[in-house]
Amino acid sequence: MISIPLGYFGGIGAASRNGILFKGSNFLDSIAEIRNVVMDKTGTMTEGVFKVQEVSIKPEFDKDEILKLVNALESKSTHPVATAIHNYAGEIDHSVPLENVEEIAGHGLKASVNGKELLVGNFKLMDKFSIPYDINHANIVYTLIAIAYDQKFAGYITIADSIKTDAKETVESLHRMGVKATMLSGDKSTVVQYVADQLGIDNAFGDLLPEDKVNKVKEIKAKNQTVAFVGDGVNDAPVVALSDVGIAMGGLGSDATIETADVVIQDDKPSKIPMAINIGKQTKKIVWQNIVLAFAVKAVVLALGAGGLATMWEAVFADVGVAMLAILNAVRIQRMKFN
Repeated sequence: MISIPLGYFGGIGAASRNGILFKGSNFLDSIAEIRNVVMDKTGTMTEGVFKVQEVSIKPEFDKDEILKLVNALESKSTHPVATAIHNYAGEIDHSVPLENVEEIAGHGLKASVNGKELLVGNFKLMDKFSIPYDINHANIVYTLIAIAYDQKFAGYITIADSIKTDAKETVESLHRMGVKATMLSGDKSTVVQYVADQLGIDNAFGDLLPEDKVNKVKEIKAKNQTVAFVGDGVNDAPVVALSDVGIAMGGLGSDATIETADVVIQDDKPSKIPMAINIGKQTKKIVWQNIVLAFAVKAVVLALGAGGLATMWEAVFADVGVAMLAILNAVRIQRMKFN
């Protein structure tokens, strides 16, 4: 009654010291059994800090004017891509008459400017609104932002993101634990596959809508396999809620995802994912050690007592002494190294 809850409190405390917040002791048990870690790309395995690489605008459009409109519309978004465009285009012109601004999940942004439709997002957005374009975007290994104005394709912006320094180490640690890694992203498939190849991720899927991510996780769970999903964006909240253990990046993560998650990584380091699993495994091991210790000692003393060989001191040890040993064993997790 004393040592087992203390074992879980010790595990939660050890995780907190390492910047990992568990919202309940039951998630320590759940994460110890995880066999699949499914992760988002942007902001989870990559820095989420984008930089504009190229701006390609059709000759019939004024490049500066288009950039001004795109910059103004992107100011309505919290996506890291918007920050990259702001850094490139400069100060936002708040005099741009944006009307009927709408964010289309998994696609991009739509608005009306001077009675003309402005679309800024991925090429699925162009397809959705039947905007014809003449480039083969599948072969470009960058994140692409397509632009359409007045029902015409105006051009695109290429944006690159850098992989987090500990991302490859994270995947290697998961593999050593026998955990499979899968990447799901709304970004284009070529970009997602490129990042997955760099990191050694087992499976990678791009061009996904939020509901597609949910379906992919359902497919894994249908095989009776435990799944932890790691994400940071507001679009990740549904799949975080669906997974056996939902993990949120607490620094860049949206409030909705952090609220929904069972585990929060405060410093956004992906290396904390295998660390959290290891803490769960060590906590479970210590709890079972305490259970076995308590029952074994009590069984021995009961047997000795039945034979008339146990005195009051053996009984005191079986009660208070075993409780003290179990408590000391539970506290031991605080001093463990999980790197």
